[in-house]
Amino acid sequence: MSKQSLYYASDKQLSEFLEVSRQTIWRWVREGKFPTPIKLGPNCTRWKLSDVKAWEASREAAA
Repeated sequence: MSKQSLYYASDKQLSEFLEVSRQTIWRWVREGKFPTPIKLGPNCTRWKLSDVKAWEASREAAA
């Protein structure tokens, strides 16, 4: 596993972890309900895991 993969996640990885579809993640991004991804290359869009963990913690605190 590369060092980069420890800090960034793809929409597929996040959809499996959050148990939602990839389309749901992108809809949440469009609606401003999920962290904005980072474009690492022409065909490489990822989310910083620290951003996703902070988002998850804020949802747990609100529940």
